Amino acid sequence: MIHKSVLLQEVLTDLAFEKGNVFVDGTVNGGGHSVAVVEKFGKDIKIVGIDLDTDALTRAKDRLAKGTVTLVNDSFRNIDKILDTTEYVEADKILLDLGLSSNQFEESGRGFTFQKDEPLLMSFKKATGENDFTAYDIVNTWDEENIADVIYGYGEERYSRRIAKAIILRREVAPIKTTFELVEIIKSAVPKSYQHRKTHPATKTFQALRITVNDELGSLREGLCKGFERLRPTGRMAVISFHSTEDRIVKNFFKERVAEKKAQLVHKKPLVASEAELADNPRARSAKLRTVQKI
Repeated sequence: MIHKSVLLQEVLTDLAFEKGNVFVDGTVNGGGHSVAVVEKFGKDIKIVGIDLDTDALTRAKDRLAKGTVTLVNDSFRNIDKILDTTEYVEADKILLDLGLSSNQFEESGRGFTFQKDEPLLMSFKKATGENDFTAYDIVNTWDEENIADVIYGYGEERYSRRIAKAIILRREVAPIKTTFELVEIIKSAVPKSYQHRKTHPATKTFQALRITVNDELGSLREGLCKGFERLRPTGRMAVISFHSTEDRIVKNFFKERVAEKKAQLVHKKPLVASEAELADNPRARSAKLRTVQKI
Protein backbone atom coordinates (compact mmCIF):
# COMPACT_ATOMS: atom_id res chain seq x y z
CA MET A 1 0.00 0.00 0.00
CA ILE A 2 1.31 3.46 -0.93
CA HIS A 3 0.33 6.19 1.53
CA LYS A 4 -1.59 9.06 -0.04
CA SER A 5 -0.08 12.37 1.00
CA VAL A 6 -2.67 14.82 2.31
CA LEU A 7 -2.95 18.33 0.84
CA LEU A 8 -0.03 17.62 -1.49
CA GLN A 9 -0.54 20.43 -3.99
CA GLU A 10 -1.34 22.91 -1.23
CA VAL A 11 1.92 22.05 0.54
CA LEU A 12 3.95 22.46 -2.65
CA THR A 13 2.33 25.85 -3.29
CA ASP A 14 2.73 27.08 0.29
CA LEU A 15 6.38 26.08 0.63
CA ALA A 16 7.25 27.65 -2.74
CA PHE A 17 10.40 25.61 -3.34
CA GLU A 18 13.34 27.06 -5.24
CA LYS A 19 16.45 25.38 -6.59
CA GLY A 20 19.14 25.06 -3.93
CA ASN A 21 16.69 24.95 -1.00
CA VAL A 22 17.28 22.74 2.02
CA PHE A 23 13.99 21.00 2.87
CA VAL A 24 13.35 19.23 6.18
CA ASP A 25 10.52 16.73 5.92
CA GLY A 26 9.93 16.18 9.62
CA THR A 27 7.61 13.21 9.17
CA VAL A 28 8.76 11.63 5.94
CA ASN A 29 6.53 8.52 6.27
CA GLY A 30 6.90 6.69 2.96
CA GLY A 31 8.24 9.83 1.29
CA GLY A 32 5.00 11.19 -0.18
CA HIS A 33 5.51 14.95 -0.06
CA SER A 34 9.25 14.61 -0.61
CA VAL A 35 8.69 12.36 -3.62
CA ALA A 36 6.72 15.16 -5.28
CA VAL A 37 9.60 17.56 -4.57
CA VAL A 38 12.13 15.14 -6.10
CA GLU A 39 9.91 14.61 -9.14
CA LYS A 40 9.83 18.35 -9.76
CA PHE A 41 13.36 19.39 -8.76
CA GLY A 42 15.46 16.23 -8.88
CA LYS A 43 18.71 16.73 -6.97
CA ASP A 44 18.32 20.54 -6.87
CA ILE A 45 16.53 20.41 -3.51
CA LYS A 46 18.49 19.00 -0.55
CA ILE A 47 16.12 16.91 1.56
CA VAL A 48 16.50 15.82 5.19
CA GLY A 49 13.81 13.21 5.89
CA ILE A 50 13.05 12.34 9.53
CA ASP A 51 10.96 9.50 10.93
CA LEU A 52 10.81 7.37 14.07
CA ASP A 53 9.52 4.41 12.06
CA THR A 54 12.33 2.48 10.38
CA ASP A 55 9.83 0.81 8.03
CA ALA A 56 8.81 4.26 6.79
CA LEU A 57 12.44 5.18 6.15
CA THR A 58 12.97 1.98 4.18
CA ARG A 59 10.01 2.80 1.93
CA ALA A 60 11.17 6.40 1.58
CA LYS A 61 14.73 5.40 0.62
CA ASP A 62 13.56 3.53 -2.47
CA ARG A 63 11.08 6.22 -3.51
CA LEU A 64 13.55 9.07 -3.06
CA ALA A 65 16.53 7.41 -4.73
CA LYS A 66 16.69 10.05 -7.48
CA GLY A 67 17.02 12.97 -5.06
CA THR A 68 19.70 14.37 -2.77
CA VAL A 69 18.35 12.92 0.44
CA THR A 70 19.55 12.33 4.01
CA LEU A 71 17.25 10.03 6.00
CA VAL A 72 17.36 10.06 9.81
CA ASN A 73 15.70 7.68 12.29
CA ASP A 74 14.64 10.14 14.99
CA SER A 75 11.87 12.51 16.09
CA PHE A 76 11.45 15.96 14.58
CA ARG A 77 11.53 17.27 18.15
CA ASN A 78 15.32 16.90 17.74
CA ILE A 79 15.44 18.84 14.47
CA ASP A 80 18.25 21.08 15.75
CA LYS A 81 20.54 18.17 16.64
CA ILE A 82 19.63 16.41 13.40
CA LEU A 83 20.56 19.44 11.28
CA ASP A 84 23.81 19.72 13.20
CA THR A 85 24.77 16.26 11.91
CA THR A 86 24.34 17.43 8.30
CA GLU A 87 26.27 19.96 6.25
CA TYR A 88 23.25 22.30 6.18
CA VAL A 89 22.63 23.44 9.82
CA GLU A 90 19.70 25.63 8.66
CA ALA A 91 16.68 24.98 6.49
CA ASP A 92 14.74 26.94 3.87
CA LYS A 93 11.54 24.88 4.12
CA ILE A 94 10.15 22.66 6.87
CA LEU A 95 7.11 20.39 6.76
CA LEU A 96 5.52 18.61 9.72
CA ASP A 97 2.75 16.25 8.61
CA LEU A 98 1.31 15.06 11.91
CA GLY A 99 -0.90 12.27 10.58
CA LEU A 100 -0.20 8.54 10.65
CA SER A 101 0.48 6.92 7.31
CA SER A 102 -1.87 4.30 5.86
CA ASN A 103 0.96 1.79 6.25
CA GLN A 104 1.16 2.41 10.00
CA PHE A 105 -2.58 1.84 10.35
CA GLU A 106 -2.82 -1.18 8.08
CA GLU A 107 0.52 -2.97 8.27
CA SER A 108 2.46 -2.07 11.40
CA GLY A 109 0.89 -4.63 13.74
CA ARG A 110 1.38 -2.21 16.63
CA GLY A 111 -2.22 -1.54 17.58
CA PHE A 112 -2.88 1.80 15.89
CA THR A 113 -6.19 0.59 14.45
CA PHE A 114 -9.25 -0.75 16.24
CA GLN A 115 -10.15 -2.70 13.08
CA LYS A 116 -7.48 -5.37 13.64
CA ASP A 117 -6.66 -7.51 16.66
CA GLU A 118 -3.12 -6.46 17.56
CA PRO A 119 -0.96 -5.97 20.67
CA LEU A 120 -1.61 -2.73 22.56
CA LEU A 121 1.63 -0.94 21.68
CA MET A 122 0.80 2.21 19.63
CA SER A 123 4.46 3.26 19.54
CA PHE A 124 5.94 4.85 16.42
CA LYS A 125 9.05 2.78 17.08
CA LYS A 126 9.10 -0.42 15.06
CA ALA A 127 10.88 -2.41 17.78
CA THR A 128 9.79 -1.85 21.38
CA GLY A 129 11.68 -3.30 24.32
CA GLU A 130 10.69 -3.99 27.92
CA ASN A 131 11.54 -0.45 28.96
CA ASP A 132 9.59 1.27 26.15
CA PHE A 133 6.33 2.95 27.12
CA THR A 134 3.23 1.53 25.39
CA ALA A 135 -0.56 1.71 25.45
CA TYR A 136 -0.53 -1.53 27.43
CA ASP A 137 1.19 0.35 30.28
CA ILE A 138 -1.48 3.05 30.32
CA VAL A 139 -4.54 0.79 30.40
CA ASN A 140 -3.02 -1.72 32.83
CA THR A 141 -1.08 0.42 35.31
CA TRP A 142 -2.40 4.00 35.35
CA ASP A 143 -5.08 5.00 37.83
CA GLU A 144 -8.65 5.68 36.75
CA GLU A 145 -8.45 9.47 36.99
CA ASN A 146 -5.31 9.74 34.83
CA ILE A 147 -6.71 7.40 32.19
CA ALA A 148 -9.91 9.44 32.06
CA ASP A 149 -7.99 12.72 31.86
CA VAL A 150 -5.91 11.49 28.92
CA ILE A 151 -8.92 10.16 27.00
CA TYR A 152 -10.79 13.42 27.55
CA GLY A 153 -7.87 15.80 27.09
CA TYR A 154 -6.28 14.24 24.00
CA GLY A 155 -9.29 12.49 22.51
CA GLU A 156 -12.04 14.94 23.52
CA GLU A 157 -14.10 11.86 24.36
CA ARG A 158 -17.34 12.78 26.16
CA TYR A 159 -17.59 9.35 27.83
CA SER A 160 -13.99 9.33 29.08
CA ARG A 161 -14.96 8.73 32.73
CA ARG A 162 -17.17 5.76 31.87
CA ILE A 163 -14.50 4.26 29.61
CA ALA A 164 -11.78 4.67 32.25
CA LYS A 165 -13.96 3.01 34.89
CA ALA A 166 -14.70 0.09 32.55
CA ILE A 167 -10.96 -0.33 31.86
CA ILE A 168 -10.19 -0.50 35.59
CA LEU A 169 -12.93 -3.07 36.24
CA ARG A 170 -11.84 -5.28 33.33
CA ARG A 171 -8.14 -5.29 34.18
CA GLU A 172 -8.96 -6.52 37.70
CA VAL A 173 -10.05 -9.75 36.02
CA ALA A 174 -7.10 -10.02 33.60
CA PRO A 175 -4.59 -7.71 31.87
CA ILE A 176 -5.87 -5.93 28.75
CA LYS A 177 -3.48 -7.06 26.00
CA THR A 178 -5.05 -6.47 22.58
CA THR A 179 -6.90 -3.84 20.59
CA PHE A 180 -10.05 -5.95 20.26
CA GLU A 181 -10.19 -6.42 24.05
CA LEU A 182 -9.99 -2.64 24.47
CA VAL A 183 -12.63 -2.04 21.79
CA GLU A 184 -15.07 -4.36 23.59
CA ILE A 185 -14.44 -2.54 26.87
CA ILE A 186 -15.12 0.84 25.21
CA LYS A 187 -18.31 -0.46 23.60
CA SER A 188 -19.52 -1.80 26.93
CA ALA A 189 -19.00 1.61 28.54
CA VAL A 190 -20.78 3.90 26.07
CA PRO A 191 -24.50 4.13 25.21
CA LYS A 192 -25.81 1.89 22.42
CA SER A 193 -26.72 4.98 20.38
CA TYR A 194 -23.06 6.08 20.49
CA GLN A 195 -22.03 2.84 18.77
CA HIS A 196 -24.03 3.55 15.64
CA ARG A 197 -22.60 6.94 14.77
CA LYS A 198 -20.48 7.63 11.70
CA THR A 199 -17.33 7.69 13.87
CA HIS A 200 -16.38 4.41 15.57
CA PRO A 201 -16.82 4.64 19.37
CA ALA A 202 -13.15 3.66 19.92
CA THR A 203 -11.70 6.34 17.62
CA LYS A 204 -11.12 9.06 20.21
CA THR A 205 -9.77 6.72 22.88
CA PHE A 206 -7.27 5.15 20.47
CA GLN A 207 -6.20 8.62 19.33
CA ALA A 208 -5.66 9.75 22.91
CA LEU A 209 -3.60 6.69 23.83
CA ARG A 210 -1.42 7.03 20.71
CA ILE A 211 -0.77 10.72 21.41
CA THR A 212 0.20 9.92 25.00
CA VAL A 213 2.47 6.98 24.17
CA ASN A 214 4.44 9.02 21.65
CA ASP A 215 4.29 12.35 23.52
CA GLU A 216 3.04 13.83 20.26
CA LEU A 217 2.06 17.21 21.67
CA GLY A 218 5.37 17.64 23.48
CA SER A 219 7.17 16.68 20.28
CA LEU A 220 5.09 19.17 18.31
CA ARG A 221 5.87 22.06 20.67
CA GLU A 222 9.59 21.28 20.60
CA GLY A 223 9.63 20.72 16.84
CA LEU A 224 7.90 24.04 16.19
CA CYS A 225 10.30 26.00 18.40
CA LYS A 226 13.50 24.35 17.25
CA GLY A 227 12.41 24.22 13.62
CA PHE A 228 11.53 27.90 13.53
CA GLU A 229 14.89 28.78 15.08
CA ARG A 230 16.71 26.83 12.37
CA LEU A 231 14.65 28.38 9.56
CA ARG A 232 16.53 30.90 7.44
CA PRO A 233 15.04 34.39 6.94
CA THR A 234 12.20 34.20 4.35
CA GLY A 235 12.10 30.46 4.97
CA ARG A 236 8.73 28.75 5.38
CA MET A 237 7.31 26.22 7.80
CA ALA A 238 4.13 24.26 7.03
CA VAL A 239 2.24 22.02 9.44
CA ILE A 240 -0.60 19.60 8.69
CA SER A 241 -2.62 18.77 11.79
CA PHE A 242 -5.47 16.29 12.19
CA HIS A 243 -7.26 17.21 15.40
CA SER A 244 -8.15 20.36 17.27
CA THR A 245 -5.55 20.10 20.03
CA GLU A 246 -2.68 19.90 17.53
CA ASP A 247 -4.14 22.66 15.40
CA ARG A 248 -4.54 24.94 18.42
CA ILE A 249 -0.87 24.51 19.32
CA VAL A 250 0.22 25.32 15.76
CA LYS A 251 -2.17 28.25 15.46
CA ASN A 252 -1.01 29.81 18.73
CA PHE A 253 2.68 29.27 17.97
CA PHE A 254 2.38 30.99 14.59
CA LYS A 255 0.25 33.75 16.11
CA GLU A 256 2.94 34.45 18.72
CA ARG A 257 5.70 34.63 16.09
CA VAL A 258 3.61 37.08 14.08
CA ALA A 259 2.96 39.22 17.17
CA GLU A 260 6.71 39.29 17.80
CA LYS A 261 7.18 40.47 14.21
CA LYS A 262 9.33 37.40 13.52
CA ALA A 263 6.99 35.91 10.92
CA GLN A 264 3.98 36.44 8.72
CA LEU A 265 1.17 34.06 7.86
CA VAL A 266 1.08 32.73 4.31
CA HIS A 267 -2.73 32.56 4.64
CA LYS A 268 -4.88 33.63 7.60
CA LYS A 269 -7.16 30.60 7.68
CA PRO A 270 -5.99 26.98 7.48
CA LEU A 271 -6.34 25.18 4.16
CA VAL A 272 -8.47 22.03 4.07
CA ALA A 273 -8.88 19.22 1.57
CA SER A 274 -10.93 19.80 -1.57
CA GLU A 275 -14.02 17.77 -2.38
CA ALA A 276 -12.00 15.94 -5.04
CA GLU A 277 -9.31 14.96 -2.53
CA LEU A 278 -11.88 13.85 0.03
CA ALA A 279 -13.51 11.61 -2.55
CA ASP A 280 -10.11 10.02 -3.26
CA ASN A 281 -8.82 9.98 0.34
CA PRO A 282 -11.47 10.23 3.11
CA ARG A 283 -8.72 10.34 5.77
CA ALA A 284 -8.00 13.90 4.66
CA ARG A 285 -11.32 15.13 6.05
CA SER A 286 -9.86 16.46 9.31
CA ALA A 287 -6.56 17.78 7.91
CA LYS A 288 -5.66 21.46 8.29
CA LEU A 289 -2.62 23.15 6.76
CA ARG A 290 -1.09 26.24 8.33
CA THR A 291 2.03 27.90 6.93
CA VAL A 292 4.23 30.74 8.16
CA GLN A 293 7.13 32.66 6.61
CA LYS A 294 10.01 33.81 8.76
CA ILE A 295 10.94 37.49 8.55
